Amino acid sequence: MKLPVYGPRLRRVARKYFGWPSLRPGQFKPMRAVLRRKDALVVLPTGAGKSAIYQIPAVLLPGPTVVISPLLALQQDQIIALNALGHPETRAVRVSSAETPAQQRAAIEEIRSGRAEFLFITPEQLSDPDRMAEVRALKPGLVAVDEAHCISAWGHDFRPDYLSIGHLIKGIGRPPVLALTATASPPVRDDIIERLQLRKPEVHVSGLDRRNLFLEVAYCPDESYRTRKLHALLDSTPSPGIIYVATRRDASDLSDSLVAAGYNATFYHGGLNASERTARHADFTADKVDIMVATSAFGMGIDKPNIRWVAHVALPGSPDAYFQEIGRAGRDSQDSRALLLWRAEDEGIQRFFTGGAPDLVEIRELAAALRDGPQTKTALKDKTGLGPRKLGSLLGLLEQVGAARAGDRNKWTVPVFAPLPAAAAQAALDEYERLQAIERSRTDMMRGFAETQACRTQALLTYFGEQMKKPCGHCDNCASGTVEPPPRRSGKDPFPVHSKVSHDEWGAGMVMGYEDDRMTVLFDEVGYKTLSVPVVTENKLLTLV
Repeated sequence: MKLPVYGPRLRRVARKYFGWPSLRPGQFKPMRAVLRRKDALVVLPTGAGKSAIYQIPAVLLPGPTVVISPLLALQQDQIIALNALGHPETRAVRVSSAETPAQQRAAIEEIRSGRAEFLFITPEQLSDPDRMAEVRALKPGLVAVDEAHCISAWGHDFRPDYLSIGHLIKGIGRPPVLALTATASPPVRDDIIERLQLRKPEVHVSGLDRRNLFLEVAYCPDESYRTRKLHALLDSTPSPGIIYVATRRDASDLSDSLVAAGYNATFYHGGLNASERTARHADFTADKVDIMVATSAFGMGIDKPNIRWVAHVALPGSPDAYFQEIGRAGRDSQDSRALLLWRAEDEGIQRFFTGGAPDLVEIRELAAALRDGPQTKTALKDKTGLGPRKLGSLLGLLEQVGAARAGDRNKWTVPVFAPLPAAAAQAALDEYERLQAIERSRTDMMRGFAETQACRTQALLTYFGEQMKKPCGHCDNCASGTVEPPPRRSGKDPFPVHSKVSHDEWGAGMVMGYEDDRMTVLFDEVGYKTLSVPVVTENKLLTLV
């Protein structure tokens, strides 16, 4: 490959400004896309250096770089790290609810005068038309969207505020966009591309096999067995570590029992007030706490390299969430463990979490309210009485079925030829039910991962549409010596990986991968299905589209 102009320049910036002697695998190609002013979507595991992909090219690009990320704590960690480098070319400032108006004005002025390069900002700030005009006047050269899976309704950290980012980027002049995430299955990637309105983006997925991470799963017939297995992990493996649980009550109860047993533990969930969450996050980061018992609310953006293990004492809702959470272990490339302790009852909890369909009347009333003319989210909230999160979710559903659109000055309106409110509400509800079917299929895939006797890494990466040619060697099944390379099937695979296929009952789908004599297909309407290759071939169940 010829790397004439980009390679040396990027490596020089990495050494001079960041002190990095070389680039990591998976970084160069997306950096090159950024320098070529192309949109890009990058999927790299936690700890693989995603932030560097926008930080290094930003030094070479004209205009400042706008960084949008979902958590203020995550933004603050990145700002501190950039400013510690001591260069104007890497200086970062922030505009968010955490700053006073005077601090916000000072931050904008630093960018305007060239004394800072990176502007960290939240979607809520960009939603203000005056703020948007200020940022547009800065003529940004790049927009980096961190934790981009949050924009997807299929992503495990979906946030309605992220839905408007595509429109907001257009409002600040539509510079090239770089979307970054640690885990995104193909439907999530497609959703990110569509919602961010990326233009012919380069998609780079690499490094999903974490070779320093040992994957273990144990089925637990009862809670006492699960407790004994957890304590065995705590007593045999160095701290710190994270224990993921299903509910807030589980977090506090398990933390209390561990403390009573003499362990240095605390808990974290979204129900704690902001100061408590900040303090507990800081204590864990500073190694003042050995064990963090948490719901899925904890972990995004943790810049802690020495986490030695991650345990799940409930079946995660999807491989997406599981992969993101175990990725927080071993960021220093040292050997680490990921232990899943599950019971059959865990699946029922996940089914409960996916319940609760939106109210048809509320959707219809919102669709009707949109027909009164362009309105902000605040005006719609006042008119409908919907809370901010529910309003964002319903607007997202209506947007997906062509019944809502974010327009100028961040006001929502109704597209031309949009369905009438009653039809729009029914279409939105149908879309919700389709997404729920896919969500349930993801829980099925998670249970399949827990039950497999084959290589766990192969099973996990097949879900993400990545193929491994041989067993990983760093999971419990491989370590047991029972996993062998899959037997060669007569002839080739019936369909190439990532090819589009059709099923008479389930409709259109995409082939995700093969494992032994099974194939995984992601169908648009019903989600993931695992099929027998011989049965598919003999009965011609799938046709190439």
